[in-house]
Amino acid sequence: MKKWMFWMLMLYCSSAVFSQDIVVNKLRSETSRTIKKEADTSTWIWKKGGLLSANLAQGSLSNWAAGGDNFSLAVSSYFNFFYFYRKNRHSWDNNFDMNLGYVQTTSLGGRKNDDRFDFLSKYGYKMDSTGKIFLSSLFNFRSQWFDGYTFSGGVPSFSSSFLSPAYIILSVGFDYKSSDKLSVFVSPLTSRWTIVANNKLSTLGKYGVPAGKTSINEIGTFATVNYNNTIAKNVTYKGRLDMFSNYNNSAQNIDFFMTNLFSFKINKFFSATYSLDLIYDDDVRLFGPNKTSPGLQTKSLIGIGFLRPLNVKKG
Repeated sequence: MKKWMFWMLMLYCSSAVFSQDIVVNKLRSETSRTIKKEADTSTWIWKKGGLLSANLAQGSLSNWAAGGDNFSLAVSSYFNFFYFYRKNRHSWDNNFDMNLGYVQTTSLGGRKNDDRFDFLSKYGYKMDSTGKIFLSSLFNFRSQWFDGYTFSGGVPSFSSSFLSPAYIILSVGFDYKSSDKLSVFVSPLTSRWTIVANNKLSTLGKYGVPAGKTSINEIGTFATVNYNNTIAKNVTYKGRLDMFSNYNNSAQNIDFFMTNLFSFKINKFFSATYSLDLIYDDDVRLFGPNKTSPGLQTKSLIGIGFLRPLNVKKG
């Protein structure tokens, strides 16, 4: 697992660098053209903005020999807000993401298919003259809003709820920023809390929290890679990869969380989006034949709908 994660990180970083090279080469080929730019691009102290997306998918069948649901309806939404601060040697990055999704079918009824909110705040102090290396501290909080269920043979089983689980990370380390698009943060000393606030789930000892307790603290090493860029005309990508290794318990088993969002602009009002989330947590043992083993969790959503960037403001 450790070797697999190493090569995954290398591939992720390589793709980010490759995408940057594409943009650089494109700019070089257009140096003879006049490019309209904002006058204060390099002088802002603070900048804020975001993104709002809502997608809808619907299907219906009648006398369909191959079978399927007579009716299905899926709604998904995504909200992002960011606030950046830069002054002298100081930088402060804040980012909030929220996903909500719901699906209704005639055979399985209604259930959520997406539910997550994530807040990340990172302070950095510039250490070199190039402005690429920062001594940084990081805070991250991630959880969900509503009850979640796993299904086996159509039978629901209660598996998650608000703050069950929730993850809090406090970390100190070094942050490398090659540009506004790519950030690589590495910390040799990180404290992570896993919270299970729901009484029923805490009694069962879910998510690595001892039975009867509502939280557990782990000390380990942590790394996160963030990348955000326009990778082609009308195509943007936003991705993040978090990795954590617990010093005191199976350090070779690396927990990771990876989120990817591709946005394809169709016109001024509509776009297509594709999201892919991957999670592996050695303490989440809900899988396998006996529902007692860890496993790779995957979630992918694709849709066509409304996509609106929030106005970017600078000061």
